[in-house]
Amino acid sequence: MQSITDLDQYLFHQGTHYESYRFLGSHYDPETQQTAFTVWAPHARHVAVGLDHNNWTGRDYALTRVTDAGLWSGVFDIPAGTTYKYVLDTTEGKLLKADPYARYAQKRPRTASIVEAPSSYEWQDAEWLKKRSTRSHFSSPVNIYEVHLGTWRKHEVRKQPDWTVDDYTDATYYSYREMADELVPYVKEMGYSHVEFLPITEHPFDLSWGYQVTGYYAPTSRFGSPDDFKYLIDSFHQAGIGVIMDWVPAHFCKDAHGLRLFDGQPLYEYADARRADKRGWGTLTFDFGRPEIQSFLISNAIYWLTEFHLDGLRVDAVHSMTDLNFENHTPETKIYNDEGTSVHKEAVAFIQKLNTIVFQYHPDVLMMAEDSSDIPMITAPVDKGGLGFNYKWDLGFMHDTLDYFELSQEARPFNHRHLTFPMMYRYNENYILPFSHDEVVHGKRSMLDKMPGDQWQKFANLRALYGYQMTQPGKKLLFMGSELGLYSEWKDKEQIDWFILKYPYHRGMQKYVRTLNQFYLAHPALYELDFEPAGYEWIDADNNEQAVISYIRRSADEELIVVINMTGQVYYDFPVGVPVDAGYREIFNSDLTAFGGSGQQVTDELFAVENDHPGYKYIIRTKLPPFGMSIYQQTGKIKNMGESK
Repeated sequence: MQSITDLDQYLFHQGTHYESYRFLGSHYDPETQQTAFTVWAPHARHVAVGLDHNNWTGRDYALTRVTDAGLWSGVFDIPAGTTYKYVLDTTEGKLLKADPYARYAQKRPRTASIVEAPSSYEWQDAEWLKKRSTRSHFSSPVNIYEVHLGTWRKHEVRKQPDWTVDDYTDATYYSYREMADELVPYVKEMGYSHVEFLPITEHPFDLSWGYQVTGYYAPTSRFGSPDDFKYLIDSFHQAGIGVIMDWVPAHFCKDAHGLRLFDGQPLYEYADARRADKRGWGTLTFDFGRPEIQSFLISNAIYWLTEFHLDGLRVDAVHSMTDLNFENHTPETKIYNDEGTSVHKEAVAFIQKLNTIVFQYHPDVLMMAEDSSDIPMITAPVDKGGLGFNYKWDLGFMHDTLDYFELSQEARPFNHRHLTFPMMYRYNENYILPFSHDEVVHGKRSMLDKMPGDQWQKFANLRALYGYQMTQPGKKLLFMGSELGLYSEWKDKEQIDWFILKYPYHRGMQKYVRTLNQFYLAHPALYELDFEPAGYEWIDADNNEQAVISYIRRSADEELIVVINMTGQVYYDFPVGVPVDAGYREIFNSDLTAFGGSGQQVTDELFAVENDHPGYKYIIRTKLPPFGMSIYQQTGKIKNMGESK
């Protein structure tokens, strides 16, 4: 049976135990058939294990305080699979709390932790992990399909008279293993390189989408066991697809069985309500300066990356961590650090420590910041003063781009800067270009419904939008269902409207996204030099009158010319600057009839001619499709055209 060493105690209380999950929580030993329990509760007067067996009183299962700083421990004849909580005698009375380090939890609305037997899962992803360790993701394709597991696809079931709402909801869910059969081949077929899950950590309220957590170490039991979740990840890896999970170290929910006032006093949260309260979300901020919280959270990141072989974490709400006044907007509520600024120094130091340790353990994973601020150096190395992430979501790109595409074509010439401005800061950080779940909920409308015009124009605009995203420097992300051209925004209680694929426009949109994704994977010019200025060159950034932009994407061995027409007009004999005197062919066109377009494509070889076009000695003259993207390549250098059109 595992024991707590002096080193474990020291490192945990110093904030430097990065695998604290190995001794905290419950640990069942099959040989002795006993379970060791360890919990941190410094303000408690007495701690015991509450079970059905003792009517949740803790009787006969008292823990012993093993450190002055509040570690309690005990070993009992309790089998794997037993549900339990800690019974804490505090100044606020007796509290029943779920285990902060529990690896398995009851399905909501129940709230107890479960003693988990040692995992018997045998991983089959050695080839994937070896490949991951030997390549640079910066110069590799990263095209992410963002998924909420509860609503990607659901079983059709009839609600029984004695079922609760939760009973019905659970009956509709696909399990982790069922998702391995359905979601993995879909993501593979669609040509995505990675999948990203909205938080899988245990949470009490379905409609928080997992962002208000109670069980940081437990994959939600809604979809199965921890080993079932491992099976899903393993299945993705065997299909050559990376897995990223949204992770929420910024705040936690206030449910009574969770971390709030864990031992009767603020412990995981700040004691100062101005720092602790996330009023807009109804949650509490972790006390990032407390060493034991650092051990808890950094160990948690290491746990998911190590034990579940995750390929990365998307860290939620980073700005809410780094800004002391993220929710304090009036003079009387504002607080400042010792330098008189709003920088939350403890949170910044925590994030820098987190990323430093993660990359020491797993130098090949993705640490992605969802950060809504304009604070610089989010992806700069810690030793250079940065936060140390290797990617940041470019929310500015997302908003500028959607602001532009939502305009009528008549208004677009007057708002051309929305397309050109993102390139002004493109190389300040390593960016992910996201069209995420946040943009298709709460009345923001679906991606298709944001587009102006009639039905045909909406679909054409959406194809142009996705083409623009895919050919801009930076890695990519698209939320599930957006590849179908849905009319409705994300309905977080229902599955994607898969029935819509009965209709030609939607089948064409899905085919377009699949073809575009496969084209991206086949052309290093679209990803190899994402974060180097040599990978991108404007041909014409200033043609606001015709609402056309053109640019070159490059890799070490490839050059693509991208032209996007943001109007519904077909431009004939349109001049496009090219770098050399050569023949060119159109190798991609968003307006193909197979995609639902009008078929305004160019099948002939185009030959460069000398011209005084600004910046280029040579031009080709071509036809630009309406609301369309065309990609050209030198005739002798065409290698792969993606999926057959």
